[in-house]
Amino acid sequence: MMAIIIQARMSSTRLPGKIMKNLAGKPMLWHVVTRCLAAKSADKVIVATTVNSEDDVVENFCKENNFLYSRGSLDNVLSRYYETAKKFGADIVVRATSDCPLIDPKIIDLCVEVFQKSGADYISNVVPGERTFPRGLDVEVFKFSALEKACRLASENYEKEHATPYIWENKKNEFKIGAMIMAAPEYARNYRLTVDYPEDFELIEKIYSKFFVPGKIISIPEALKFLDASPDLLKINAHCEQKPLK
Repeated sequence: MMAIIIQARMSSTRLPGKIMKNLAGKPMLWHVVTRCLAAKSADKVIVATTVNSEDDVVENFCKENNFLYSRGSLDNVLSRYYETAKKFGADIVVRATSDCPLIDPKIIDLCVEVFQKSGADYISNVVPGERTFPRGLDVEVFKFSALEKACRLASENYEKEHATPYIWENKKNEFKIGAMIMAAPEYARNYRLTVDYPEDFELIEKIYSKFFVPGKIISIPEALKFLDASPDLLKINAHCEQKPLK
């Protein structure tokens, strides 16, 4: 069984509560889940939030929308992923994050297809190597057995604060890591389409205002062409820097 697990929490340090911010009439998290549900390869889509009381709103949101969810550790995201995958019986896990409201179901399906043919324990469009997709279209696919081993053996704080570094860093050659999936020309950009800062959200709002139609999924290639022709929009979050892994 293949499950997309979306990590979600209200306590973002740079933009608190961002996952429930109103985006085109719905919480941003709703758009993330809905786009993941559009992936043909997904058997289940699960929101993995925390046991902290401030994330009760996430649980209530999931219940109201009939979305699957699980609650776990705030700081040990690796453990949260493992416990969620175990609870729902996932053999293959796709990692997604709640701050990527333009995650592309077609790219999810592509990554899962490549993973299934590769025989790898882990594959993504992010590592190893220099990324070719816009930030915010990240997809990681890995075996539950690899997740289980990582949860058992990871010792560094950053290996627990993030779900997959212990796997893809592969310091002890414990896993078979597939070649990074490269972006086709219609996707290959260095744009920032994730939401960490108010400026990031402002850009996403512009894209949703232009393209969002209820009941339909925004086409990422179309959105990227729009940004290609709108350099002023790209300046909105051009100065925003990604938080380092370590």
